[in-house]
Amino acid sequence: MSYLVSPDSRGLLSYGRVYVFQAEFVLNNSGTKKNVRPIIIPRPSHNVSRDEISRSALKVLYRLHKSGFQAFLVGGGVRDALLGLHPKDFDIATDAHPEEIRALFSNCRLIGRRFRLAHIRFGREIIEVATFRAATDGSEKHVDVEHDHEGRILRDNVYGSIDEDVWRRDFTCNALYYNIADFSIWDYVGGVKDVERRKLVLIGDPDTRLREDPVRMLRAIRFAGKLDFEIDDSVQQSMIRNRELLSNVPAARLFDEFLKMFQAGHAGKTFELLRKFDLFRLLFPETDAEINEDEQFLEFVRMALANTDGRVAQDKSVTPMFLLGVFLWAPVRKHAEQLRAKENMSVVQSLSMASFEISGLQQSRVSIPRRFTTPMREMLAMQPRFDVRRGKRALRLLEHRRFRAAYDFMMLRAKCGDFDKELAEFWTEVQSQGAEQRAQSFDLHSKSTSSRRRRPRKRKNPGTGQT
Repeated sequence: MSYLVSPDSRGLLSYGRVYVFQAEFVLNNSGTKKNVRPIIIPRPSHNVSRDEISRSALKVLYRLHKSGFQAFLVGGGVRDALLGLHPKDFDIATDAHPEEIRALFSNCRLIGRRFRLAHIRFGREIIEVATFRAATDGSEKHVDVEHDHEGRILRDNVYGSIDEDVWRRDFTCNALYYNIADFSIWDYVGGVKDVERRKLVLIGDPDTRLREDPVRMLRAIRFAGKLDFEIDDSVQQSMIRNRELLSNVPAARLFDEFLKMFQAGHAGKTFELLRKFDLFRLLFPETDAEINEDEQFLEFVRMALANTDGRVAQDKSVTPMFLLGVFLWAPVRKHAEQLRAKENMSVVQSLSMASFEISGLQQSRVSIPRRFTTPMREMLAMQPRFDVRRGKRALRLLEHRRFRAAYDFMMLRAKCGDFDKELAEFWTEVQSQGAEQRAQSFDLHSKSTSSRRRRPRKRKNPGTGQT
């Protein structure tokens, strides 16, 4: 269904019987916008329904509106609704300042230094509310604005109007505002048209916008993978020119982006796009080096990503620990071989030490919390134990708390020829066996109690009654 129609002779856009003004603006060299008029698409002319908006988000929107503030659903929630998808993220923009928002909601918490935001919690759901921000180009002096030498925004809490806020958004498809006052959509930058074209276009000069926040390169990759959008040529060229700026982004923030890119059901497409634009190297340098040398390892990574996407599609749980282990497996194994060549270590010991050291190196690029690195190291160190299928120690592997993750990891290795398939079948079968059958499978032979040597009983001395 198409919603955007070319302007008629009066400079208006026609939506059925309703006419709305076409957006007009002037963009000067500093990025300041003037004479802004949005396209206002009335409710009968678009398909965004309140039924697609969470009740919690609606509560926030209505309370802000009834309290005299402007309140708009903005960003991915509007975009996904236009695409006929079921939105999961509901971000709100308003002219209310953070302290005013907190005064309206007792369940509100203000967060952030870089951008001051209000988080309003409803059980497990958090609705993020941002105050409209004014456009700054880095040359203006504000008390609460800070840029680094590359132009990256370190802090920005200069508030403005919706006419200014729109130019702070990244992509045109994310700069659509759903007005709770009359359920219309405000479009300043041709976002609806770009949604229809399935095109990712940056607002403003691409080089400037990527220098402001290099993570926008990863967001472009994520949206392209998730929505099957094409990245605009100007954005692609700018990403190639500016990709090294990702090295300036805090490692903790890149871990958040890792989760969004690889845990949302589109990991396979995202991975290929990251490699296409040579961005994966900047996130996982050790992994990238091994992928370029080892075709089998590349196939292993692709199979793991497809497995993760399949689990997400089936609403099964996924953990970043597993994929991180996949990405680091080849570097860890290579380093473990080097350690064994230098020191007298077992295979398990060398894998454990190598995973500790490689994950430590990785922290400088993508910071991985300990709650994920610890089980990941255990999972990788367990892999050699699947080579042994005789004895009590092999049997006890089934009781290990990381067995299931290590088993799934091993099965992926078997599928790509990195592990013996007969052994993989053995470990699959023994999981469904009873105790007696398992004892036979693991070649456990219990000794007969009659063959045990008994200690002789001491006789009493009949003369004294003492032993």
